Amino acid sequence: MKRSVLTRYRVMAYVTAVMLLVLCACMVAKYGFDTGKDLTLVVSQIHGVLYIIYLVFAFDLGSKAKWKFGKLLWVLLSGTIPTAAFFVERKVVREVEPLVAEGSPQTAKV
Repeated sequence: MKRSVLTRYRVMAYVTAVMLLVLCACMVAKYGFDTGKDLTLVVSQIHGVLYIIYLVFAFDLGSKAKWKFGKLLWVLLSGTIPTAAFFVERKVVREVEPLVAEGSPQTAKV
C-alpha cells in the first residue's frame, strides 16, 4: 500500500474532526445564544463537503487494508462524532503503518 493513501486519510480525518468541532461551537452559539445563523449554515455545508471527501478516502484506505465491514463502518462514522476521529485516526495509523512499510519499494543491495 502506498503511503499517500494513509496520508490522505490522516489529513481528511483531522480536517473533518476540526470542522465538526467548529460546527458544534456554531450550533451552541446558534441555539444557545441565538447568534450566528449564517455562520452555522456555511460551516455545516463546508463540513458536509469535507465529510464526503473523508468518506471517499477512508473507504479507499479500508478497501486497500482489507478491513471487515464493521471496522470500516466505525471508521466512516467517526467523522460524525465530535473528537472520535482523532482517536480513531491514531488507532488506524498504528494498525496500517506496517502495511505501508511492507508495500514500500526496497532498495537493491549491490
